[in-house]
Amino acid sequence: MLIMKKTDNNPDFTKYSLAGALITLGIVFGDLGTSPLYAMRAIINGGAANYNELLIYGGLSCIFWTLTLSATIKYILITLRADNNGEGGIFALSALLRKKSSWAAILTMIGGSALLADAVITPAITVTSSVEGLRLYRPDIQIVPIVLLIIGILFFIQQFGMRYALSGFGPVMFVWFIALGALGISQLVMNPAVLRAVNPVYAYRFLAEYPGGFVLLGAVFLAVTGAEILYANLGQCGRPNIRVAWGFAKTALLLNYFGQGAWLLMNMEKGAYVNPFFSIMPSWFLIPGIILAVLAAIIASQAIISGSFILISEAVSLNFWPKFKILHPTWLRGQVYLPLMNWFLLVACSVTVIIFRESSNMNAAYGLAINITEILTTLLLSYYLLIKGVNHRLVLLFFMVFITLEGSFLIANLHKISHGGWFTILLASFYFLVMYGWYFGRKIKNRYITFADLDRYLDLFRDLSRDDSVPRFATNLVYIIRANRKDQVESKVIYSIFHKQPKRASIYWLLHVDRVEEPNRFDYQVTQIIPGILIRVDFHLGFKVEPKINLYFREVLEDLKKTGEIKLESSFDSLREHSFEGDFKFVLIDRILSRDYTLPAWENFTLALHLLVRRLSISDVKTLNLDPANTIEEQVPIILNKTITDRIKRII
Repeated sequence: MLIMKKTDNNPDFTKYSLAGALITLGIVFGDLGTSPLYAMRAIINGGAANYNELLIYGGLSCIFWTLTLSATIKYILITLRADNNGEGGIFALSALLRKKSSWAAILTMIGGSALLADAVITPAITVTSSVEGLRLYRPDIQIVPIVLLIIGILFFIQQFGMRYALSGFGPVMFVWFIALGALGISQLVMNPAVLRAVNPVYAYRFLAEYPGGFVLLGAVFLAVTGAEILYANLGQCGRPNIRVAWGFAKTALLLNYFGQGAWLLMNMEKGAYVNPFFSIMPSWFLIPGIILAVLAAIIASQAIISGSFILISEAVSLNFWPKFKILHPTWLRGQVYLPLMNWFLLVACSVTVIIFRESSNMNAAYGLAINITEILTTLLLSYYLLIKGVNHRLVLLFFMVFITLEGSFLIANLHKISHGGWFTILLASFYFLVMYGWYFGRKIKNRYITFADLDRYLDLFRDLSRDDSVPRFATNLVYIIRANRKDQVESKVIYSIFHKQPKRASIYWLLHVDRVEEPNRFDYQVTQIIPGILIRVDFHLGFKVEPKINLYFREVLEDLKKTGEIKLESSFDSLREHSFEGDFKFVLIDRILSRDYTLPAWENFTLALHLLVRRLSISDVKTLNLDPANTIEEQVPIILNKTITDRIKRII
């Protein structure tokens, strides 16, 4: 096996270090870190009709135990262990399920769709809630234009990469969490009795005794909406840094939540319709606090935007998503930029702000999106733990605890479908249809792939390459194939070479791109099927490696030339005398379903959806980074092996 090594001088933040933990604060904890802006306010606003001490104590108790159970135990202690060679997220978890069943694929699609919907809602709600603090300074200020301007700038600068900004995000979030803790302590020292809310009895009483307490779980869930991002960004920051940074972040968050509760208990007469986050700020800190909140909201938005780019790039590699143009604008490991996705998110976020206008109106949509993702992660993770051999009783306990917890949140969030949850369903449905059409459409087409045994055609390859009666098509003819077995090739390749106008070449190359589950694998193998005439190259590329096949193939040729296994000389005598190298022609083949055959109605719908989704996809020429000047694209029919029941008859 010949190995292509990737050179990477970029810093690695996946190993624990103080700098790594600081960077992690900026990348991972923006979403969770900004939840105090709106979570407690959503609880008290939702319970304004029955505003009392149980609402505050019960709400705080639910927040404490939700952060502990969901964020700390489920994600920090358990889910982060389910990494795919260091990578995390729902698509990486799906890649760990070796045998991909249809139900597992659908669960992955639903969870991924909801998380991508969250990427639309998070920038809208976080930036809006932070800017709304200006109303304490100037009540008549127009919030929407300011929010749209901030969001527009945020998405515009994505194309230039966040190399320098990312290095500053960590320190800003460190200051933000320090401010959260300090503001909370300033209120706790005046009313430490609020710490009694740690007792889970208050959470039980809140759900059992408070009117509408169960429905208010939808507001409680806002405190943990960024937990899934912990897992999605595992590959960038590493497990040790995330765990250490979470200890610091969780402490600051709880101090702030309990500080807000302390202020509310001391100001019962005016607490029902205010935002306690800004209310606990001293007047001299209000403007600096709002500025800091806006910066934290921008960082939280950046975290989910970057996370969505990573998720889409992983989904592309795992064939859950159509091929998008993927760029790598920063030095940070795992950072990618998807131009089409970026501009779509800009439009979607702007529309979200214009539709809802107030952050409180977005609460239902926001909570429902991430709630669905967390439930799907629980289902897939439970299955993964079972196949890993974890004791089934422990897996059952894990499943029952978290499906009950997250199922309760889902029921509560569904009560607000008409108040914004419909928007999440709409967004997630769009993403789901894209993934469903692409994934299962390919499955249907792949069902009709037929393979030919190369042994039957070896003499034909030899004869055609030497047949002067056939015009030379190219010196080197290169096909991208999918056959995993080295003694086989797709029938469409044989059809293209021999059954259409014969394609004569000196050397036939079969390139097989194997997208493996190890995210950073980067090597290749060469098999001389007919030495000097028919050569197969297998590229083994991890799903995080960009498939620059044109470049990699050139490197393979250089290696083979150095070892004397091939000669790259031109097939034309006049050019060969002047040391010209042979020409290369790449052939890409697309299979189309013949109109002579029909499929079942649901498969017809899936294929129609697949064809529609393909319009979003870039061509294989761009996906594989091939030279378009030396690439041709052909179409061959998909032949269905169906018995003809009504054959046309000849009459005399």
